[in-house]
Amino acid sequence: MSPLSQQIRAALEARLQPLELAVIDESAAHVGHAGAREGGHFRVRIVSEQFRGRSALERHRQVYEALHPLMGRGIHALAIEACAPHESTSAKQGK
Repeated sequence: MSPLSQQIRAALEARLQPLELAVIDESAAHVGHAGAREGGHFRVRIVSEQFRGRSALERHRQVYEALHPLMGRGIHALAIEACAPHESTSAKQGK
C-alpha cells in the first residue's frame, strides 16, 4: 500500500470509524493524463454507522471533509462508495 493510500486510510478511520474500508489506488491507469501530475486517482469503499440516515451528498461531504488536507496535495480524483451498515452488500451476506 502506498504512503498516500495509508494516509487516506488513517484519515478516514480517525474521522468516520468505518466498519469496512477499502482504499484502491487507480493512479497507474491514469498515467499520462494531464491531471495525474496533480496527484493520484483513488477509489474508496467505506461502510460507517455515521452514514445512517444521511443522503449520498452528505456522505460524500463527510468523506471529503475527512480527506480535506490531502485534496490537491496528493489526491487528484476520488471515487466514493459510502454506505451505512444496513446497506452494505457484505453485511447483508454475513461477511
